[in-house]
Amino acid sequence: MTLFGKMSEFPTRLQTGIRTGVKKGWSSFVWICKIIVPVSFIAALIQWSGWLNQLDFLLHPLMSVINLPAAAALPIIVAMTVNLYAAIAIMVVLPFTIEQIILIALFISIAHMLIVEGIVQHKSGLNVIKATSVRIGAAVLSVFVVSQFLTDTRQSISLPASLATQTPFIEVLKNWAIETLRLCGRVLVIIVLVMTALHSSESLGWINYLVKFFRPLMKILGLPGRAATMWVTAAGFGLLYGSAVIMEEAKKGALTEEELENLQISIGINHSIVEEVALFLALEVNPLWLLIPRFVTATIAVQALCVTRYLKRKLLST
Repeated sequence: MTLFGKMSEFPTRLQTGIRTGVKKGWSSFVWICKIIVPVSFIAALIQWSGWLNQLDFLLHPLMSVINLPAAAALPIIVAMTVNLYAAIAIMVVLPFTIEQIILIALFISIAHMLIVEGIVQHKSGLNVIKATSVRIGAAVLSVFVVSQFLTDTRQSISLPASLATQTPFIEVLKNWAIETLRLCGRVLVIIVLVMTALHSSESLGWINYLVKFFRPLMKILGLPGRAATMWVTAAGFGLLYGSAVIMEEAKKGALTEEELENLQISIGINHSIVEEVALFLALEVNPLWLLIPRFVTATIAVQALCVTRYLKRKLLST
């Protein structure tokens, strides 16, 4: 095709890509909100009931294993059940040292919103139990290893009396509604933009350049080059937004079942890195403490899964 022919088709292809992206983006937004709204409401009720404070004591032994004080269990539990932002709000209130903040930040950047994101991953290719177990295991392992390079991370701290006061239910309900609307609005904007950009790139034939650029990184991570688009989306925007692209690509048969599982393991540990690094910069956390351990842990997890499958096949074939 001549250059003139390609240029004349550009507006038509772009319009097709935008139209398809907006349609698919809206569809993905609707099913994600069906998960976010009820699950976040239940999580808000649990937090208001005070059960989180009760569960805090169950995690004391775990905190000791990863070289953190007992008080670190509070932001970790909140992050795992509610969201990252609520956990950061607690971290700001409590007098943690910078070393403790680094470890907590690393843990909750891997293991947060486990209920919502676990369901999302389940619907887009990975069993919810396996997804949750891998993320918690990766968080524990990463924090334990990094703690060996830091000092005095077990130093005890005292909880402020304000955290023991129960917030009125109507206030909890109001905050939940506002935060949920904000989250859903952010999900709508980002998913529509991502899906529009993706389908426009496909229509214009640009997607192949993205795959080619990130192919070396995919090889290091133990993923096929075809997973580049999905990995970059999840790593840049998060599991909620990345899952829409993953589901869309999975329907095309772009990845095998095993490759899709490898991808989900990788992005479960290593997602939303841009936003999370920016958030923790406000707490004076060096981004390298968050990026390098997650990248390495994600790579090890995928390779370990591949070795496990290989050994299983060998045993079954004998």
